[in-house]
Amino acid sequence: MQRTLALLFLGLAAFAPAGLRLATQPDQGAGICSDLSLGLAFFALAWASPWLLRFPLALLWGLFQAGSQELFFSLQRYPVWQDLHYLIDADFVRNTTDGFKFSEPVFVLVQLGSVLLALLVPLKRLRLWRALLLVALALGLGLPGHDQLAQRFDSQSVAARYNPLHWFVLDLVNNRPWIRVEYSAAELPQGLRQADVQGRPLFAGRGAARNVLIIVMEGIPGLYHPEIRNSMGVAAADAPITMEQLAASAPDAMLIPDFTVHSHQTIRGLYAILCGDFSKFSWDTPKAFELQAVPERARDCLPAQMRAHGWSTHYLQAAGLGFMAKDRVMALTGFEQVHGVEWFKKEANPFPFEWGKVDSAFFAGARRYIQGLRRAGKPWMLTLLTVGTHQPYAVPDEVAAKYPNRKAAAVALLDEAVGRFLAQLKQDGVLRDTLVIVTSDESHGAELAGWVSSWGMGMVLAPDGGGRQLPRIKKGGYGLVDMSVSVLDYFELPVPLSVLGRSFFRDYDSPREMLSYTTSVLRRHTAGNQRIECMDDGRCKGGEAPSILGDPPETMRRLPRRQGRELQAIARTLDRTLKVTGAAERVLKFGDGQRRKLSQVVGNDWSDNLVGAQYLDFPANSDVEVRMRLKLLQAPREGVQFKLLVKEWEKDQTDIPLPALPLLHRGESLERSFSFHNKKERQSFSFYLLGSGPGAVLQLDQFDVIIRDAGP
Repeated sequence: MQRTLALLFLGLAAFAPAGLRLATQPDQGAGICSDLSLGLAFFALAWASPWLLRFPLALLWGLFQAGSQELFFSLQRYPVWQDLHYLIDADFVRNTTDGFKFSEPVFVLVQLGSVLLALLVPLKRLRLWRALLLVALALGLGLPGHDQLAQRFDSQSVAARYNPLHWFVLDLVNNRPWIRVEYSAAELPQGLRQADVQGRPLFAGRGAARNVLIIVMEGIPGLYHPEIRNSMGVAAADAPITMEQLAASAPDAMLIPDFTVHSHQTIRGLYAILCGDFSKFSWDTPKAFELQAVPERARDCLPAQMRAHGWSTHYLQAAGLGFMAKDRVMALTGFEQVHGVEWFKKEANPFPFEWGKVDSAFFAGARRYIQGLRRAGKPWMLTLLTVGTHQPYAVPDEVAAKYPNRKAAAVALLDEAVGRFLAQLKQDGVLRDTLVIVTSDESHGAELAGWVSSWGMGMVLAPDGGGRQLPRIKKGGYGLVDMSVSVLDYFELPVPLSVLGRSFFRDYDSPREMLSYTTSVLRRHTAGNQRIECMDDGRCKGGEAPSILGDPPETMRRLPRRQGRELQAIARTLDRTLKVTGAAERVLKFGDGQRRKLSQVVGNDWSDNLVGAQYLDFPANSDVEVRMRLKLLQAPREGVQFKLLVKEWEKDQTDIPLPALPLLHRGESLERSFSFHNKKERQSFSFYLLGSGPGAVLQLDQFDVIIRDAGP
């Protein structure tokens, strides 16, 4: 009986992913084959292993499968080796599962519960040769069979064809991060080298607006707007989440259905919006950080251009500024005033939310901020960034219970908040003299298809004085990269040579170049109306299509790997547009006098990090020097003990000697420097400065990361 129970629990842990797929997506034959093959291999290995080996094996299996489902539900993609840190970092997991508010609670309970029960009940080990035979059968027969099914149904998404662990290993083998692959530079097509403002203008002369408001909604795809969805040929039945109040609040907005976001991650989306350039099609150091080494390019970003032509420029976000150094990055792009959650003195959250201000409180504060700008009397540009639709989602449990899941509930609250906000702007008279663009930083995708993860929101509201009325539906393909050139074109301001894109306010007769990298798929639409898609496993397909978005046409066919390498070369060339060629030293600055309030207690490394030096990459055989200088402006009587950590892929690095930091009291300063050598390439490398104390305030005067090439 005991043996039967142990095998039952172990089998449940091994085949829970297959069971979930059979229950919810029985038509995904390749995915079921992958789940069963991996599950059988795990089952055999765990059964044959001694308890001390079975424990970590089963725990890793359970955590990976459960964590992968949470990531898939949030962003409609499976983990790849580059973002392993999301699954192994306890702080991130704690933050995103705050209150154990899982997206798939039943699956998580079954998966992790069965793992724990399997470990608690003693089990006599299977003979090793039998286990190896089962593994050989699972992998030797199951995987080739899966490969045939995966090729047969290659129009299905990665998630439909692979178990998350299967895809993770495949991606790791194909990318070979332990080998530095150098792609040859590509000759970029004209559409990827310069802006195109040669189309026919929608109206004559300068736009009627005086101010600019850009509303960036966390993770929202164009799918959620009913009219945009219809324009892209998506049936209402395929879109269970809709933002009806957003649509109703802007009946005269110009809608851009074919609107692309270029990558995952907020800092990358903001860079594309504000600087008129493609964010990277890889997980290397974000271009937003690399701007520090190219100040002349930073001066070409939209806020800097607007500021140079007389606008006051402002940035306001619902989350704290420290993560990803948004305080410094936003100032670098040209914003005069940069504010995060600390600005909201009057708007209290109606319920707790780990990441910052819930959407209702945020937009209430944004309205108050705009009222202040209008009183100042100067033309202004304001960019807003929400955070309520970031997992674990800003929604109370009693509201979430009324919806299919927490994401749908959070989107409904955002819909209500942004719809009310736009109505209030109209009531306040803001829309009479303000160009308003509603968009998203990235797309958290949908079960409909993988390409939805590249589908952003595009809405434009503009005063229509002097016959400047915009069409309801804007034809043609656009994306985040077009935001800067569109605003400059609207106001008839000169477009810097480094800025890319097409203007929303012009019609074009010819197709265009467009790229995105989401859900492990690199996508390109060419000026010749060809759509090419390359997966991380090296397979590519292509065919004639009107857009980078939408269901792939039936004419899509398998392409030779040569064309995949050509697309990779274009992507890598675009990734390196800010690299200073021949420079032996890069200096990244993350501190210049910013004041930051410390938490009373360090809850987790992610949200309480005092320095935004995150997700950096260091080449092999390089030296890194860090210089830090700070002052404690306010502190409790007992002082504040600071701590410095370094992580790669969010895993603590113990091979780097770090300086000990002393206990500081009010008014005391600290200055330290340290260095280390990188024998091998490091990626997704982050620095964490932590400290806590009631009422404590830190002034970060310097945190420089200097990267030097040590030569061959």
